[in-house]
Amino acid sequence: ALEGAELDALVDASVSQTKVGRLEPESRHVGKILAVHAEDVFVELGLREQGVVPAKMFSEPPQVGDSVEVRVVRFRADEGLYELSLPAAAADVGDWGDLEEGMLVEAKVTGTNSGGLECEVNHIRGFIPVSQIDLYRVEKTDEYVGQSFTCLVVECNPQRKNLVLSRRAVLEREKEQAEKLLWDSLAPGQVREGVVRRLTDFGAFVDIGGVDGLLHVSQMGWGRVKHPSEVVQEGQTIKVRVDKVDRDARRISLSYRDMTQDPWLDVERKYPINSAVRGKVVKIMEFGAFVELEPGVEGLVHISELANKRVWRVSDVVSEGDEVDVAVLSIDKEQRRISLSMKSLLTAKEAPQQEDASEEEPPAPEPAQKVKRKPQGPLKGGLGRSAGSAGERFGLKW
Repeated sequence: ALEGAELDALVDASVSQTKVGRLEPESRHVGKILAVHAEDVFVELGLREQGVVPAKMFSEPPQVGDSVEVRVVRFRADEGLYELSLPAAAADVGDWGDLEEGMLVEAKVTGTNSGGLECEVNHIRGFIPVSQIDLYRVEKTDEYVGQSFTCLVVECNPQRKNLVLSRRAVLEREKEQAEKLLWDSLAPGQVREGVVRRLTDFGAFVDIGGVDGLLHVSQMGWGRVKHPSEVVQEGQTIKVRVDKVDRDARRISLSYRDMTQDPWLDVERKYPINSAVRGKVVKIMEFGAFVELEPGVEGLVHISELANKRVWRVSDVVSEGDEVDVAVLSIDKEQRRISLSMKSLLTAKEAPQQEDASEEEPPAPEPAQKVKRKPQGPLKGGLGRSAGSAGERFGLKW
């Protein structure tokens, strides 16, 4: 009988622990309001679990049947109910008996000391260490005097009158919950407002509501951007579009340029074939030079289209930063390619000059050169004569 009684006790304890463990303290759930009695609002949490929320936590009178998000404070085993509160709402504390570690309370900062903040929880003195005030390092604690925070009870000892609280723990939970909700709701194509947190050589990290996304330098503008500081600054609020979401790797790719119109949409209208336009040389390659017609629209002047003569090096004709006149040869809107020519404009300018030169009078003929007469008969002197005097022997005539 004893063994049976012990077994029943173990089973009951196991069932009780299972029931308590179903809903973890500080976990959030969405329930339905079952009833409102005086100062209590009863909420159904599913799986035959119910809880109660103080009616004073509601900003508006709760209605039966409404859905409400609640936070589990603890399980009341004697009543078989969960003590609930609204998110970020603190428990009602009357004395030390209502306090326990892990619960949320409302604390008002009354002073400071070298270690942190002095506070009160319904006239019960407490302490918030400086490392538990905020998510980041706090330098000036006196700025918090007079403010009220929702804090987590870290240590509670009624005998020693020791109450240690943490605001940072609450902020971390709120951040974690906000991140979870944000990750669940993120989708490519969404437009979000964010704050630029940090600049790097390859882009900027933008906080879009508790989660940082990468805005790559290639997505900052339609034109060439050498450094992110040319477009955005740290602390600046901007609107970005979500391009990619990788929940496994926790990575978000953002775009800023897509918030403006794509300049290639009407490129054929703005730059008709054979039209002459002025642009800026932005990059030189071995095969030609890229000319920017407007931010985001570039065309290629092939090395064969740089001049009327043979060009061995592109840098012999143009340099980066030069303003040049070019003619539009062709446009491939799908591939975002434009073929340009400098030679065709040069040829067009030289043609009238050649026509003017052809109409001028022909040059006068050069005077005829005097024709030398060839000598008649044998030459005098030389080696062909008979030997005679010494002078004649050397081809000389005395």
